Amino acid sequence: MHPALRRLIAGAAVSVCCCTFAVQAQTALTADELRQAAMVALGGGDAQTARRFAEALLTRDGEDRNAYLILARAARDLGDMPPARAAARKAWDLSNTDAQRYSAALITAQVLSSEGKRTRAQLWLRRAAQHAPNDALRARAERDFRYVKQQNPWQTDVTFTFAPNSNINNGSARDRSRLNYAISELLFGESIEFSLNDEAQAIAGLEVGGALRTRYRFHQTPDTAHDVKFALSYRTFAITDDLGSSAISGSDFAFGAASLGYGFRTFNMARKGEFAADVEAGQTWYGGARYASFLRGQAQQTLATGARQKMRFGVEVERQWGQSTPDRDLFGLSSSVTHGFASGNSGFAGLYLTATQSDDATIEYTEVLLRTGFSLKKPVMGAAVQFGLGASWRDYDVSRDSRDGRQDRRIFADVTATFTDIDYYGFNPSLTLSASRTDSNIGLYDVNRVGLNIGIKSAF
Repeated sequence: MHPALRRLIAGAAVSVCCCTFAVQAQTALTADELRQAAMVALGGGDAQTARRFAEALLTRDGEDRNAYLILARAARDLGDMPPARAAARKAWDLSNTDAQRYSAALITAQVLSSEGKRTRAQLWLRRAAQHAPNDALRARAERDFRYVKQQNPWQTDVTFTFAPNSNINNGSARDRSRLNYAISELLFGESIEFSLNDEAQAIAGLEVGGALRTRYRFHQTPDTAHDVKFALSYRTFAITDDLGSSAISGSDFAFGAASLGYGFRTFNMARKGEFAADVEAGQTWYGGARYASFLRGQAQQTLATGARQKMRFGVEVERQWGQSTPDRDLFGLSSSVTHGFASGNSGFAGLYLTATQSDDATIEYTEVLLRTGFSLKKPVMGAAVQFGLGASWRDYDVSRDSRDGRQDRRIFADVTATFTDIDYYGFNPSLTLSASRTDSNIGLYDVNRVGLNIGIKSAF
């Protein structure tokens, strides 16, 4: 017999045997045996047979959760996404235990990711992590989440602010100040102190707000990435101080911003470094009225100088067109270093230099700011703890309130506790206590502030 004819007959015989087995499976095998046969088919890459067996199981029992899982996986492998998604959803609806919910959430995420719906897949992977019956399975869900996040062209961060604050209006810590030396000397022959009204003094209140930042990566290579970015933020306040008959409202200090921009990233220096550049245009609002339009550009270079150390150098320029404030140009330089210690703790130090220019000389200043931080590896009472400390010096050459200009010296500190033992869908609550003090040669600008911010952070 000719070899080609022999192969054709053998192939036909195999097909007949497979069909015969499938028929027998539907009529003679028990549900457990048929389910096992479907799993073997899936493991062997025969998604078509696995799908046929799963459908046979569902013909016997329309509430067979495991059959829906097999059907979802098989349909996904065959590229038939709508039935795969529907079967995965039905498996989720039929789940009663954490282990069952975990497996249903995981297959749903796989189907959505295969469809290119990676943002929704990330939500389902958070759901899988929430219901993981043990640490190993949770780690798998977290690993899959990070992979899908890396592949997702969309990346969105949402933050919420709920923060009691001793100084919501950046008001003075004093109730009197020497104001406008030119007018005072003209009228009275000497500088005169004035009482500050309620709006000029510090007002305690509650800050409530939120922010959304999203980017779409429209082009990517192994070394470069191009993003379109959008940001939206808003915060308003509720006054807790007793201001008597004052008509001041917390919304008078509300601040909002919207921006649209472009970002570029590329690895360099044999992939030990990364260069990033961003440009964005936007609009801000203050007290419900337009405050300023802006165009901002920034670039930074990071470089890994060791296994546990990274340095960063940056430059920033901004043009502001004011509607309720003067036009202003800003130029900034920055450098920082992050170092991981052998103990697992890490430290940070940064230096920032800023200069502004404006047609209104009273808002021109130069500033030097130093900031440091320290993160503990070992939790403290179940919380990951970070400390921050900094100081700045700002100099205004011209001031209406002093012939010597204005000089502000500020110190600030904060501590953040992230409660990693409290986890809900991969999010941990966080608490940040911050405090700052500004001493100025002009009493109006002496500012003290203490704030407590309650928020959430992603665990992975």
